[in-house]
Amino acid sequence: MKYLYFTVSSIIIAYIVVIIFVYFYQRNLLYHPSENNYQNDTIQFNYQEIFIKVNDEIKLKSWIINKDLKNFKTLVFFHGNAGDLSNRIYKLNELDKLDINILLISWRGFSGNEGYPTEKNLYEDAEAAIKWLNKKKVSNSQIILYGESLGTGVAVEIASKNNFNSIILESPFTSIENSAKIYYPYLPVSFLLKDRYDSISKIKKINSPILIMHGRKDDIVPFFMGKKLFEKANSPKDSYFTDIDDHMMEFNSQLLNKIKDFITKY
Repeated sequence: MKYLYFTVSSIIIAYIVVIIFVYFYQRNLLYHPSENNYQNDTIQFNYQEIFIKVNDEIKLKSWIINKDLKNFKTLVFFHGNAGDLSNRIYKLNELDKLDINILLISWRGFSGNEGYPTEKNLYEDAEAAIKWLNKKKVSNSQIILYGESLGTGVAVEIASKNNFNSIILESPFTSIENSAKIYYPYLPVSFLLKDRYDSISKIKKINSPILIMHGRKDDIVPFFMGKKLFEKANSPKDSYFTDIDDHMMEFNSQLLNKIKDFITKY
């Protein structure tokens, strides 16, 4: 009996320790600014490195491909939870083939930026990028919001509050809570989470045209999440669902043509 009591007590204590650890270190599990998945990609586009001011302490290292801010639409790229600006070179090489300007920002805590990433802070960073463009006489009607993975949660938040030319979501999730329940089914994630990025509850608030792209082989964000967001989204909407893509989608001619047709239409 004592052995059983000791075993049960040990399990309970260990479980509590795990919960405490996850609560205090969850943002280290969510944000990975030092992780580099793509290196040595050759830059094939002309760009300028700029720093977008969020406040007196935070300036965001960003790249802008400025072809013609007045006459071309501008795509604002919100990247995912890992890596720096250079990890998106292969995507920019392809997107640069379109007649658009591109503004790629890095979140605070990423690419050498000061500060720490949180849901609230990333929303502020995104809003600062939009305001920067507005000051350059680029109206929201000429801005395309592009979200990649975690960046889709930011794009949905920003688009739920204002209308834009259009929204593109690559490998989106329904919410961090839903994702966490898949990875940590044994934890009370609903009570532990600090950052939620609850896209599924906000998607109906978006009135801008939306394109959702997702691969069925995605083993990080399940495909059903992107499909569920698409089903709940308002029209006009379009999708690009493939059988071959995993989480980081292949920027091939089919995907690029889909984006081109979508942004040309709107």
